[in-house]
Amino acid sequence: MAKKKQIYVCQACAHESAKWLGKCPSCNEWGSLVEETVNPKQKINDNRTIKNTPVKLKDIEIVDETRTSTGLTELDRVLGGGIVRGSLVLVGGDPGIGKSTLLLQICETIGRQNKDVLYISGEESTTQIKLRGERLKVSTENLSLLAETNMQNIETHLKTNKPDIVILDSIQTMYCEDVNSAPGSVSQVREATHTLMNIAKGENITIMIVGHVTKEGALAGPRVLEHMVDTVLYFEGERHASFRILRAVKNRFGSTNEIGVFEMVDVGLVEVKNPSELMLAGRPMNVAGSVVSCSIEGTRPMMIEVQALVSFTSFGMPRRTATGIDYNRMVLLIAVLDKKGGLDLSNYDAYVNIAGGLKINEPALDLASIIAIASSFRNKDVDPHTVVFGEVGLTGEVRAISMSEKRVMEAMKLGFKKCILPKANQIKLTAPKGIEIIGVSNVSEALAHIR
Repeated sequence: MAKKKQIYVCQACAHESAKWLGKCPSCNEWGSLVEETVNPKQKINDNRTIKNTPVKLKDIEIVDETRTSTGLTELDRVLGGGIVRGSLVLVGGDPGIGKSTLLLQICETIGRQNKDVLYISGEESTTQIKLRGERLKVSTENLSLLAETNMQNIETHLKTNKPDIVILDSIQTMYCEDVNSAPGSVSQVREATHTLMNIAKGENITIMIVGHVTKEGALAGPRVLEHMVDTVLYFEGERHASFRILRAVKNRFGSTNEIGVFEMVDVGLVEVKNPSELMLAGRPMNVAGSVVSCSIEGTRPMMIEVQALVSFTSFGMPRRTATGIDYNRMVLLIAVLDKKGGLDLSNYDAYVNIAGGLKINEPALDLASIIAIASSFRNKDVDPHTVVFGEVGLTGEVRAISMSEKRVMEAMKLGFKKCILPKANQIKLTAPKGIEIIGVSNVSEALAHIR
C-alpha cells in the first residue's frame, strides 16, 4: 500500500506546499496554509472502455422544456429566463442576506409545477427547516427535506430518487470520506463540487448550491469553485436595509448584466417590480446635496438618489467617505471639481452616498456625484424635478454614455421635467415631449444649472 502524503494547502488560493509557510507565496496571504493528508491515487488502466463518444453538433436534439420557471420574475430575469435543466448554480452572499430564504421560497413555486424538489441542508435539521418553511408559507407536497453532510450518501440518494431540482445548503458543510481534511477546506469544497457537477450533467438534475463568503466579500473556497459551476449569483445589499440585489457574475445560459431587486419583509423576500419608484420614495425636496440620476443594470433603467455632504474639516487631513460608489472614483471626481470647477475642497470633508444601500460602479453617475458635491458645498439645492447622468473625464469633459434614450424615458415616467446629460448624447437623442433636454460638454456648464 502506498504511503499517505502530508501537504499544506492555502485556504485562499489552493496553493500546495510540501512544508508549512507563514505566508502563501502565491496570494501573499498570511497564516492560510493548513495541513492536509493526500491519499495516493490509484493507477488508471489505459485499456479502460470509453463510455462517451463525440457527437456531431447537428445530431444533438434539444428538448422543448429546457428551462424551469422559478415563479419569481426577478430571479428568472437574472437566470436568463428560468433554470436550465441539468445546470449547476452557485448562490453566494453575506450571512443573513437571504440566500436560504430565497431558495426555500422557490421550492414552493417549483413544487406547484409538479416538480420534485429536494432540499439538502448541512446547517439545519429537518425540523428547523420546516419551522422556517411555515414562516415563509411553504407547504408544497413535492418538497422533500434531507439533513446530510456526507457526499457519498447524497450521491447515492440523488442517483436513486432522481429529483428534478436539488438545493444544497451549503457547500462548505459537505465532506467526502476520501479526502482527509476538515469540511470547508479547499480540498473538500473542490471534491464536493466536482461530485455535484458530475451528478448534474450525468443525471440531468438541476442543482443549486449555497456558498459562504469571506470577510472581503469573495466566495469562500478555491477559485475553481466558480469555474466549475454554470452560473454564479451574488446577493448584495446591507444586512440591516430592506433592499436586496441579486446579480449574475457568471451565466453560461444568459446575460451577466441583469439584476433582480427584492425587498426583505416579514414573510420573506418580495419582488420589486418598479425599483425606480421604490428607490426614490421618501426623497427630500429642495435640499442641498441631493441629486437624482439613472443607472442601467443590464437592460433595466433604475432611478437612484445620489447624496453628498460637504462640511468644514476639524482635522489636518480632510476626510473622504464613499458608500455605494467606488472610493477612488469619488476622490478623482473631487480633484476634477477642484481643478476644473473652481471649488477648493482642500479644507472640507466630503461624504457621498447612494440611497437605498445599493452599490453602483457605472461611470454614468459621475456627473450626478459632482453636482451633488457642488450643491452641498454651495448650500444651493438642485431642482427636484431634474435628473442628471454622464461620465466625467480627467480634463473636466462630460463624455457620452450608453442607452441615454432609455434613461430619459424612465425619468419621464416618474414625472421628471428636466434632464442634464452629455451634449454628445443630446445630438443623437430625439427629444420627447414633456421633458427639457439640456446637453453639457464640461463640468463648468453642468455646475451653472445649480440654483
